[in-house]
Amino acid sequence: MKDLLSKGQKKILLNLGDVNYIDSSGIGELVSAYTTAKNQGGELKLLKLTKKVHDLLQITKLYTVFDVKDDETAAVKAFR
Repeated sequence: MKDLLSKGQKKILLNLGDVNYIDSSGIGELVSAYTTAKNQGGELKLLKLTKKVHDLLQITKLYTVFDVKDDETAAVKAFR
């Protein structure tokens, strides 16, 4: 994330379609990436959450923080 932002990439779409498990460290990294992007004028969107990841974000109430999309084309169009 930091490397992308330092290279001027401000619109980041993170595809989590193949991620079946995230622990507290992974959640921390997602929050850190979101915060870093936002503080540098960027945006982070999550794409294609698996059911387990979706449920975890719901339980932690982070689902309301992240912009989550199921369709890549719609996600790309949703960037400002």
